Amino acid sequence: MTTTIAGIHIPDSAMARAATELVRDTEPDLLYHHSRRVFLFGALTGERRQLAYDPELLYIGAMFHDMGLTEKYWSPNDRFEVDGANAAREFLKQYGIGENEIEQVWDSIALHTTPGIPQYKKPVVALVTAGVEMDVLGFAYDEFTDTQRKQVIEVHPRETNFKEGIIDAFARGTSFKPLTTFGNVKADVLALKDPTYKRLNFCSLILGSAWNDSPGAGCAHCDDVTHTHP
Repeated sequence: MTTTIAGIHIPDSAMARAATELVRDTEPDLLYHHSRRVFLFGALTGERRQLAYDPELLYIGAMFHDMGLTEKYWSPNDRFEVDGANAAREFLKQYGIGENEIEQVWDSIALHTTPGIPQYKKPVVALVTAGVEMDVLGFAYDEFTDTQRKQVIEVHPRETNFKEGIIDAFARGTSFKPLTTFGNVKADVLALKDPTYKRLNFCSLILGSAWNDSPGAGCAHCDDVTHTHP
C-alpha cells in the first residue's frame, strides 16, 4: 500500500520497506521521524526545483543519514556521517544496486553536514542535505507551504524538545570520538555539550607541524641541512 504525505509518495519497494524496518528498529523515535521528514522535505525541494532524482535512492540516503549516531553502527574513529554512509552501502549491496547509485547515496550521507558542497553534487546528494537543513535548521522554511509543513508534521511529528533532543543525539554519537568533529559542524555540538572538549585549530596545526621552513633548514627531524629523505 502506497503512502502519500504532502503529495510525496513514500517508496514502497521491498528494499525501501526493509530500510524502513531496519531504521525503525535501530533508531529512537526522534531520529526515525526526523529521517522520514528529511526525505519528505528533500523530495518537496526536488519537486520545487524541478530536479530529476531517484526517489528510492533519496529515501535510502535520508533514512540512513543518522544511522552513524546509533551504537549499532558507530565506529571508534570515523565521522558518524561516514559510519552511516558505510551502513547504507552495505545495505544497498544486498539488493544489487550499482556502484554509481551507491556512490550517490554514500555521498549524500557523508556530506550532509559539510555546507557549501552538496548543492553542487547530483540531486540525491543535494536533496538529502536540503531536507536535513530544513528540518534541523529551518533553512528555506518559507519556501514550503503551510499545508506541506503541517501534513509532514502530522504524520511524523516534531517533539516539543526536538531542537534540544537532536543536539543531544549528535553529542551522544560524537563525544567519545571528538577528533572526528574537526572541520565540521559537530564541533559546535561538543563545544556546547562537553565542558572538557578542546576544539582543534587548523592554523595551530599548520604552525605546529614538523616542517621547518627557516632559511637553510633541512630535515625537521635531524640537524643535517643537506640530508634528504627518499
